[in-house]
This record gives sequence, C-alpha cells and structure tokens, in this order.
Amino acid sequence: MKALGDMLIQREPFSEIVIGNTAIVRAMVESGVRVVTSYPGSPTPEIAEAINSIRKEDRPFYFEFSTNEKVALEVAFGASINGYTSCVFFKSVGMNVVADSFVQLSMMELPGGMVVVIGDDPGANSSQNEQDNRHYARLSYTPLFEPKDAQEIYEMFLKAVEYSKKLRSPVIFRLTTHTAHFKQKVSFGSYTSSQVGLPIFDVKKNGPYIPIGNNVPVMKRRALEKLSEWVKVSEEFVYMSKNHSNRGIITAGLPYLSLLDVLGDNVEKVDVLRLGMVYPLPRKAVIEFLKSHEEVKILEELDDFIEQYVKSMAYEEGINTKIIGKIDLEDWIGEYTPEKVRDVLKKVWPDLVYEFPKKVGNIRVIQRPPQLCPGCGHRPVFYALSKILSKDDISVADIGCHTLGFLEPYEVGQVLLSMGHSTGTASGLSLFNTTRKVVAFLGDSTFFHAGLPGIINAVFNNHNFTLVVMENGTTAMTGHQDHPGKRIKIKNLLEAMGVKHIWEVDTYQIDKLEEILKQALDTPEFNVVIAKHPCMLKFTRERRRKGIVKVPQMSVTNKCTLANVCITKFACPSFQRDSKGSIYVNKDLCIGDGSCIGVCPSGALEFEKFEKVDNTKSAGDVK
Repeated sequence: MKALGDMLIQREPFSEIVIGNTAIVRAMVESGVRVVTSYPGSPTPEIAEAINSIRKEDRPFYFEFSTNEKVALEVAFGASINGYTSCVFFKSVGMNVVADSFVQLSMMELPGGMVVVIGDDPGANSSQNEQDNRHYARLSYTPLFEPKDAQEIYEMFLKAVEYSKKLRSPVIFRLTTHTAHFKQKVSFGSYTSSQVGLPIFDVKKNGPYIPIGNNVPVMKRRALEKLSEWVKVSEEFVYMSKNHSNRGIITAGLPYLSLLDVLGDNVEKVDVLRLGMVYPLPRKAVIEFLKSHEEVKILEELDDFIEQYVKSMAYEEGINTKIIGKIDLEDWIGEYTPEKVRDVLKKVWPDLVYEFPKKVGNIRVIQRPPQLCPGCGHRPVFYALSKILSKDDISVADIGCHTLGFLEPYEVGQVLLSMGHSTGTASGLSLFNTTRKVVAFLGDSTFFHAGLPGIINAVFNNHNFTLVVMENGTTAMTGHQDHPGKRIKIKNLLEAMGVKHIWEVDTYQIDKLEEILKQALDTPEFNVVIAKHPCMLKFTRERRRKGIVKVPQMSVTNKCTLANVCITKFACPSFQRDSKGSIYVNKDLCIGDGSCIGVCPSGALEFEKFEKVDNTKSAGDVK
C-alpha cells in the first residue's frame, strides 16, 4: 500500500478513498499552490497532517504553522502579491482573528491568487460557538465556495484557484465539520510540476496597496467590479434537478446530502437547486428557479444568509413565489444532519418526508463527559487549586485542553470568551477587588497566539492577579502541532516584558506546585506560574512508535481506606470501582505516569512490580 505522502504527489491520475481534508491537499498539489500557511484548529488539522505526510524535500510548496491565524493570512497574502499562488487554512473562530487584515484583501490585486479555507463548525463540535462565516464574504466583497463532499472539495478547489488567479482576487473556500471529514472514493487528475520563476512585487503595476485617503474609493471600486465578475462565475456552479414540480428547494453544501436522505423515494416530487457558490449568488439561476415554482423552501444551516438574498431578488424582480425560510429558533441551531433536515422539512411539507426506520428497542446511551487524559499535567494544577481557592475566589478559563478544568470535580475556570482573553478578563475582574483572589489560565500555544498583549497590559497597568501558563510543549487540543515555544522560552519572554514574579514547577511535583500556587495567590501584584509537564498523550504515542509499550502501571495496595480522593477529587479516569466498591486501576487506561501517588491520603498508590522493564524512565520522570 502506497504511503499517503507518496500518493498525494504521484504523477498519474488515480482514485482513492480519502476524507475531504486530504482531497484538498491533492488539489493544492495539482493546482500549483506554492505557499500554504495555517494555525491549527478543528475541523482542519488533517489538512496539515496530509501535508506533513509528504517529505519536505518532495513537497511542491512551502508550508508553515504560523503564530496565529492573522499572521498565517498575512504570510499567504505577501506570497500572493509577489505572484505565488497561496492558501491559508484555519477553523471557524480563527476568522475573527484574521478579520482586521482579511477585510482589506478584496481591495488588493493578488497576482498569484489566494484561497482562504475556513473550517466552520455547525453544532459546535469543537468550538465555543456556531458562527456563520458566510457573513464575512459579504462584509469583505469576497466570493465564497461551498462544496458538498470530498470529490467536490477536490474539483471545486481547482476551480477556486483558477478563478482566483484569473481575477487576481481572494476567495473563501468554506468547509464544515462533516465536509472536511467526509470520506469517499475520489478521482484525482494528473500532476505535472512546473518551474516558476521568481515574480517581482510591482507596486506601480498592481497597486495601490495602501488603503488610505484617495486610494480607498479606487480600491473599493475595483473590489466591487471584480465582484460583478464573480456573479458570472457563480452561474457555473449551479446544480439543478428538474422534476417539473410546483415546489422547489434551494440549498448548498452538506445539507443537500441530508436532504436526499430525507426525501428518499420522494426526490422526484420536488425540484432542487443546489448552489456551489453562496456568495455572490447566481442571480440568473435563482430568479429562473423562483419564476418556475409556486413555493420555494430555503434549506441552510445556521443563519438565513441565502434566504435574505433570495427574498431580496424576488422583491426586486416582482416575483410572487412563496419563499419559505427559517420558521422557528430551532432552524437556526445545530448541524443539518438528516434527522435535523427531516424535522425542518416536516414543518413545511410533511408529505415529502421519508420516515426513517424506527430503532429497535429502547437503547440506553450513557453520556460520556469530556475529560482530561490519564496522566495529563493539567490535572494536578486543577486538583491543587480546587483545594486552595475559596468558593468566592475567581478563576478565568482560556481555550485549550485546560478548559475542561471547568467540569466536575475541579470546577476551576468560570468564564471563557476566546483564545488569549483570560489575562484581559482577569484584569477587569481584579479591579476594585480587595477580598477575592483572581487566577487566570493560558496554554503555551495560546500564550504565543494571542496571550502576549493581555500580559503586557497587565504589566503596564499593574493589575493584581495570578496567571498560570499551562506549558505542555505542544498545541495539544488540535493534534500536537508545534508552536514557537520550541525556540522561545516562555520565562525569558515574560522577564523581557517586565513580569517581576515568575515561578516554574513541574506539575507532577504536587506538594511544590501547591506551595507555589499559594505563594503566587498571596502576591499583591501581577505574577505568573509556569506549570510545566509534557502532554502525556503525545509522549505515550511517541513511546509506542519506538516500540516501548510496557511500563510500570499504578496499583492500589491493601493500604487503601476508600478515601476516594483518586476518583472524586483527582479524577483520573484510570481509577474505577468494582461491584464491591473497591478501587482498582484500569490497565487499559493507566499510562504509569505516577502523577497520582502524592494525592492518596492513605499512601495506597504505588507502581506495580514486574521483572523486565524497557530501558526507559517512567513517564512521571519526564521533564
């Protein structure tokens, strides 16, 4: 079987079962993309995994993980105005981070073309909201493609690059969680590498590039003129079923596939207009569709983006077709899975809905709450703080694995906005506060991504709170990508910014950790505790790749007094109770890290004994 990286750069056409995130990388290769940048975020990390599966010396384009999404966008922009086709990808809320620069792009001439891949997240599977980034297209006069499956991701990306280069314009390529992970057999084309000479950034020919004063009207007019060209392009991405019904449905992306499931054999009783570009809308196709139907239902996830445009077109053209959009609040919420689409369509045309087979019997599904991994270095921090903080003290969460500290039994981290917000929010909470201690959290990847301005502000304005930087050496939540901490020491950076009180501690040293946290919380100035320990999920995976699969695991001795601290307070999932109420260690979960030893008041936890151990230290000894 050919390795993924070799498959993605093979010269001849081929077909393979892949997910959408993999298909898009082959499209990058075939379309001649030269620069790719990213900040990791679900549902897009598999794009980076596929890119990294190609040996660096064989990769036909440059790739980097940038410090944050905004920087990633700006690197891609710089490459494009220098004539190189570029692509940047990130998750839904990353669009908020890039916005300040992104909204200028359509006013610029981009000789190389530029594709902005967004991984939107209807259903908030891995995000703090369901924001609908289609609105950014309208805000910035930027065309937006929306494919429905992996095959179309590949084909549409090729077209997006082609037109982006032709019109020297940025494009948004919108994936959602399920299109990014849609798996199917995709037919790919051939790949021929071409040597491209170094273009020259030409301000006189392609400018202006300074949106200021008299330049702005000129640049905006150019953006609007290009948008009118994109309307013509959008007519090429229209897919229509013609069953000569008096009822029609306008939809796009993955909801179209859910609609097919819901219609079943009734698919011939209604006409469907599927849009491949949702901004700008293909005006001619939409108007013709409206004129030929008495009733039209707009089926779209999240906001009424398409609905507003369709109704506006109908009004302008004097069309009397009954247009049915969202009916109640539930239509605005969640992914449009087949079950959801069935409920939405049933409110309008129940006769078209195909009833799914009923499930056999009553199956009880036990809820599995999210939890920190066994051995996670964040757990001792939350355990210690749950003992130290009073019920009136305030703790501020941030984005990352450590957000889970909010859950039982720790209940640490009471408010969350976005990446890097914690220092600014904690600063505000500390004002006029003389009785309640304030502690904020920041992951090491987030520290470099968006945490620095808040820290500088806390130093500059002398705010009084404790910041705990959770340093695990990787961007763990999205798949263990690298970040600048590999080269830049956090402590050195904090010292350079003027932070006076800094402590570093390995979180497995629980007694020392607790002592330092108490000292920090009692310090009447802004201070930072760097709570360090490698991500143990990453560590154990690397250990298995080296063939090290057997390490000493924990065991519960007869000293156990059933104090239950390991389960109810420390909450490592490796500890479980048997039918008699005794505590035991689940060997399938325990990684032998030893972080739990210091929390047992009975001293009942110790490493199990077996004769031969691979010549490696216990995970608990990793620094």
